[in-house]
Amino acid sequence: MNTAEALPMPAPRGQISIRNVSKVYDPDGARVLAVDNCSMEIAAGEFCVVVGPSGCGKTTLLNAIAGFHGITSGEILLDGKLLCAPGKTPPPGSDRIVVFQNGALFPWYNVLENVTFGPVVQGVMPEREARDKARELLSQMGLQGIEGNYPSEISSGMRRRVEIARAMMTDPSVLLLDEPFRAMDALTKTVVHQFLLDVYDRSNKTIFFITHDLEEAIFLGTKVYIMTTRPARIKTVLDVDIPRPRDFRVLSSSKYIKLKKECIEAVHEEALKAFKAGEREMA
Repeated sequence: MNTAEALPMPAPRGQISIRNVSKVYDPDGARVLAVDNCSMEIAAGEFCVVVGPSGCGKTTLLNAIAGFHGITSGEILLDGKLLCAPGKTPPPGSDRIVVFQNGALFPWYNVLENVTFGPVVQGVMPEREARDKARELLSQMGLQGIEGNYPSEISSGMRRRVEIARAMMTDPSVLLLDEPFRAMDALTKTVVHQFLLDVYDRSNKTIFFITHDLEEAIFLGTKVYIMTTRPARIKTVLDVDIPRPRDFRVLSSSKYIKLKKECIEAVHEEALKAFKAGEREMA
């Protein structure tokens, strides 16, 4: 056996353990319980999708993982190390990168400058290395040739892919995506979905993805967590045992249709509860 063969494989990164997490907003005033005793075990390399009614607490969980706010009780671990607990809020880090719902590209920078900005400013890599890596990632996202364009000069689907390329620059353990394709039309979504799946299949990153779109959840995810109306608790978990790599043909498969039906039934019940709760609040 040669030396190369004897080297151990690196341990997979990005295991997230969410254990009995609760979050209360304004604990000294209105006391809004956003998340209640929530637990998830997300394996390294898993594509985890969280769905549920608006305002149910999905983004609260994502923000806690990202380090944007703390939690009231419980704990969150990343690769076995304590990340978040009462009194311990981690700073946002290059190991957990967020792609936001409304986009966050700098309009005054071109595509290449947007993708390289973070690693260069943070001193993670020299500018030349960052540019080479950015061009490679943009090419993988089908965006070669637009490096000099500004965000206003490219389509919404292209902007989303630029943001995903930018998120991959520092080789994070976890990608956190908060409804990144919400405002897109159905045709654009199908294209961007495929590019995201290609990125996932190549990198095997852990992805924590929030969406309202049930078809999107099943098409992309390894596991789908369906949340109750606020406060967020886990109602059910669907294992999406559709083989990878996946493409649009999955959408007409019997297995996909069956999973979609289960998902609709679970989410519809919670949507009705959320609607009735909204009516009571307005009465």
